[in-house]
Amino acid sequence: MNDWLSRQSFLGSNSDEVLSQCRVGVIGLGGGGSHIAQQLAHLGVGHFLLIDPDHVEASNLNRLVGATKKDVTKATPKTSVARRLIKRINPKAQVITISREWQTEGNSVAGCDVVFGCVDTFSAREELERICRRYMLPFVDIGMDVTEVPGGYMISGQVILSMPGEMCMWCLGFLTEELLAQEAGRYGAAGGRPQVIWPNGILASAAVGMFVQLVTPWRHEMKPSIYLEYDGNVQTIAPSNRLHYLDGKKCSHFLSSAIGDPFWQ
Repeated sequence: MNDWLSRQSFLGSNSDEVLSQCRVGVIGLGGGGSHIAQQLAHLGVGHFLLIDPDHVEASNLNRLVGATKKDVTKATPKTSVARRLIKRINPKAQVITISREWQTEGNSVAGCDVVFGCVDTFSAREELERICRRYMLPFVDIGMDVTEVPGGYMISGQVILSMPGEMCMWCLGFLTEELLAQEAGRYGAAGGRPQVIWPNGILASAAVGMFVQLVTPWRHEMKPSIYLEYDGNVQTIAPSNRLHYLDGKKCSHFLSSAIGDPFWQ
C-alpha cells in the first residue's frame, strides 16, 4: 500500500492497485464534475477521461473546484483545470482531456470502467445513460436544481446509480417523456443557472462513495439500483421512496441490441 493511501487500506488489501488501474469517465467538469475529479484523484484513481466543451467564466468561480481568476482571464478549458487539479494530487495519473461535446466521443467513453454524468439537462442524461447501457457500463448521475417557492427558494438534487440489466432512470421515474419534451433540465427561477458549491460537494461525495463500493472489496451488499434524493433546505440525503414501490422490478427499456443491454433480452 502506498504511504499516501495507507489510511484507506480498509477498502481492501489490493484497493490501491484496483483504483490505480480503474478508468473513469467524468462527463461535465463544472460544479459537480470538478468535485468528483478531485475526490477520485485523492482516492488514487489512475486513469481519467475528462470531457467538457466549456471554458472557465467568472460565474463559475463560486463552485468550480480548482478554478482561479487567472483561468477566467485566459478562458482556460474546464478540462484543463480538472487535469491540473488531478496531476497536483497524483502526478502519476493518466488524464485524457477532450474539450468537445461528449456525443462525438463514443469510442472513448466505451473504454471506461465507470462513467459519471454531471450534465445539466434531462436530454443529456438520457443520451448518456443510453450509451452506457450500450457498452454495459455503470453510470452514476448527479444533479442539483434551485427553484423558486413561496417565501424563498428550494435546493434539491439527486444521485442515481444506473447498472446494466437493472432499473434505469426511466424505471425510476426520473426520466419521462413529458420532462424530455419540456426540456425541464433548465434551472429554476432564481436567475441564470443558479448553483452553489456545497450541494455539489454533498452529491459528488455520495456519488464517489457509490463508485468505491462498486470497484473495491470494501462492501459486498451493495444494492443494484440506488436513487438518492437531496433536500438542500434541511441538508438531508436519503434513498428515494420510489425504490420501495419498485422492489424486484427489472428494466424493460433497453432490450434491443440497437440501443443497449443486448445480453438482458
